[in-house]
Order: sequence, then structure tokens, then C-alpha cells
Amino acid sequence: MLDNDNAKRFLNDFRNYVVKESKSNLTRLKKSSSKKLYNSIKGTVKVSKNSMTVDFSMEDYGLFQDKGVSGKRKKYKTPYTYKSKMPPPKALDKWIVRKGLAPRKNGKFTGRTIDSVGFKKSIQFLIARKIYMQGIKPSLFFTKPFDKAFKRMPNKLIEKYGLDVDNFLEHTLKEFKK
Repeated sequence: MLDNDNAKRFLNDFRNYVVKESKSNLTRLKKSSSKKLYNSIKGTVKVSKNSMTVDFSMEDYGLFQDKGVSGKRKKYKTPYTYKSKMPPPKALDKWIVRKGLAPRKNGKFTGRTIDSVGFKKSIQFLIARKIYMQGIKPSLFFTKPFDKAFKRMPNKLIEKYGLDVDNFLEHTLKEFKK
């Protein structure tokens, strides 16, 4: 049987490169304030007798961060768009606190006073409306490393697969001589 160790090794290198560079891009682009998306980026390699696959996974919203979303006023080359609903302002609650935009007094979050709650809700609404109107600019944090590695893939994979064939033939010839 054909040994796919070299092809599997290359596919593992491909997966590791894409995951590492995607995470690096998230950090560089400052798109990982909670680390939830960063920690969710994973890849798996499956090599069987007749096929080889590499699967990547991440939080669902990672796709929108990567490909972007067109807003009502600003359009991007992306399949995603805000049509009639803006993002829910409440979804921005923790993000606003992490980014230091929540109301503070003496460096501490002010808590649940009427003024701070109203102010915080206003910030949430304004940011949600801006996202709705301006969209989310494509970051390509995942697409760029994937494309770069994929362009190198065919020649290297053939080369590695050729090594597997050579190993298989060498092993078969040894068995035949015995």
C-alpha cells in the first residue's frame, strides 16, 4: 500500500502555516480583543488511501471579519451585506468594555447608574449604526495566508507525493528481492 507520510507531513505544514499566519494577522490587525476568534482557529488533516483533505474551522463571525460585510453606504467586494437590520447593539456590550469605551470614573467602570447605563446604550447604538452604514472592511486575515500557501501547494504536493511513490517502489522492490 502507498505510504502517504510525506504528503501528510506537507499538508500538516500547510495547515500549521495557515493557522499560525491567520492568528498573527488577527493580532497585527487588532481584531482579537477577546481572543475568542484567535483561539477558535483550527485545522485538521485527513489522509486516506484515496483522498487527502484539510479542513479549517473558526468562530462563525470570523468569516465576516475575513471577507467583510457591505454596509448601507459603503460597499465592499464581499458576498455579505447589511440589508434591512443593523447588528444588535447589545452584542457590542463586552466589546465596548474591552476597548475602554464604557463610561468610567477614576479608571473603573461606573456600574449601573442611570447616566452610565444610558450613556453605554447610546455608545452601543452609535457603534451598531456605524457598522450598519459603513459595513465591516474585509481584513483577509485568513484568506491571504491560505491563498499564499495554496499557490505553493500543487508543486510541493506533487513533489512530496512523488517521494511517497519512490518510497513505496523502493519498499516493494526490497520485498520482491527477498
